Amino acid sequence: MKNLFDLTGKVALVTGGTHGLGLAMAEGLASAGAELVVTSTTPSKLEEAIAYYQSKGYKATGYIFDVTDEKIAAEKVAEIETNHKQIDILINNAGIIKRIPALEMEVSDFRKVIDVDLTGPFIMSQLVAKNMIARKSGKIINICSMMSELGRDNVVAYASAKGGLKMLTKNLATEWAKHNIQVNGIGPGYFATSQTEPIRVDGHPFNEFIISRTPEGRWGNPEDLAGTAIFLASEASQFINGQIIYVDGGILATIGKPSNE
Repeated sequence: MKNLFDLTGKVALVTGGTHGLGLAMAEGLASAGAELVVTSTTPSKLEEAIAYYQSKGYKATGYIFDVTDEKIAAEKVAEIETNHKQIDILINNAGIIKRIPALEMEVSDFRKVIDVDLTGPFIMSQLVAKNMIARKSGKIINICSMMSELGRDNVVAYASAKGGLKMLTKNLATEWAKHNIQVNGIGPGYFATSQTEPIRVDGHPFNEFIISRTPEGRWGNPEDLAGTAIFLASEASQFINGQIIYVDGGILATIGKPSNE
């Protein structure tokens, strides 16, 4: 049974795996034996992340490029495959969000979010899948969101992109399953990261909302995502395809508590 989750000898490419949830998932894969290849558009963040992984004893290499630049991405994927023999696991984690009301959002901002959060995963999946198909083996994990299922004020572009990413996941699974490629998604809930630290304080309305709205009564810890990432990257998920696993403490399972409870 232990061997089903063993990633020893596997090469995992994690886009945007330099901080937050991306770092937590990448570290999870490394702890299961995978060699990490991490991307970023910011050299300082990449250097810091690689130093962190290596300090933990993990084998990790970094590459600087923008996943929305098809030409550069193709060159970098070819370089990665040359340097690391092959890419066994792809986690499409790189993403952005712009919190702007729909009536006030510039079309250019909408397009930018769609480009990074939806077109980027398509480009990377297409590039990496070519050799996966030739080998008849591969795992692709798209990082979706609860906004793949729900709307929320001021995130119209993000929700549109993540809803599209859910369907991209299902469609790529439909096309590539016959090649023994599993394409699935992870939908994180609300997690305790550096980005959410300013609002995770007692008395903050959003903090109180998340704690009361989540059946587990807490924010998620980034390491809570590691097990799901390992599962979807390993042989344990060999017959699972086109699924989105929501790691949200139960938010999507319930309509919420009544106000008088």
